[in-house]
Amino acid sequence: MISDATVARLRELAQQPDLSGTPYTIISEIARGGMAVVYEAADARLDRTVALKVLAVEVSTADAARRMREEARTIARLEHPGIVPIHDIGDLPDGRVFYTMKLVRGATLREHAQTRRSGADLLRLFLRICETIAFAHASGVVHRDLKPENVMVGAFGEVLVMDWGVAAAFGSRGDIAGTRGFMAPEQLRGEPAGRRVDVFALGAILRLLASVPSGPIPSPLRAIVEKAMSPNREQRYADARELAADVARYLDAQPVTAYRETIFERMGRWLHRNLALVGIVMAYLVMRVIVFLLVRR
Repeated sequence: MISDATVARLRELAQQPDLSGTPYTIISEIARGGMAVVYEAADARLDRTVALKVLAVEVSTADAARRMREEARTIARLEHPGIVPIHDIGDLPDGRVFYTMKLVRGATLREHAQTRRSGADLLRLFLRICETIAFAHASGVVHRDLKPENVMVGAFGEVLVMDWGVAAAFGSRGDIAGTRGFMAPEQLRGEPAGRRVDVFALGAILRLLASVPSGPIPSPLRAIVEKAMSPNREQRYADARELAADVARYLDAQPVTAYRETIFERMGRWLHRNLALVGIVMAYLVMRVIVFLLVRR
């Protein structure tokens, strides 16, 4: 009898790409998904390591190959520091499509968030994700599968939005794709893709990040999440830039558009923003009282 471990190893070896005729050599497997496998590979031509993504054997069809080529072209068009650059694309001897890209070392956003204590740091990181998505939207592309596992935080603070495999042009309508919990209602219905699909997913990511620090989520931040994730797309933020602007206002202790403050909250926010000034005024008043008491003696 062959053990399960042996069968698994034989399956892995059978699926390993034949890279003969290319400058690449497999070092190790990094990740495996439903459509493709990602390996760390050595590039002999430029003496560097890269991430090599190849179509999985079990889904190697003409349609899957077309989608993977389109994914590579989409990423190549989106030249931005928050998007991993494509280096090369080709076909293996068995006909499977592969492409190589920059190798990112780091942690997923979910993993990174679990090691952080500062909510403000996580929100600033979130603004960088919004910046990348706003750039994609300006280029006419909707990601459609934003989630913490598709955002990488590099060892030197890089924030990279990954996995553009189901990205689509504005207004396009195709298969229902994405991850439940991060998919907008209209996305689940297969309606045409638009900016607000990604805004909904960004709201779900913001909800996760806001819940990392202990204690309840502040009301203004909770209101931002609720607006971004509204079931009615027309009630959401118009785009990632507008969402980011409200989060930035929250970080700067400014009023946010998604939340109507009470007079007491407004006073508390003003005090928080002007602690130094309040301290100086209080010190001045205390000194005046002391001087007054001394003179009266």
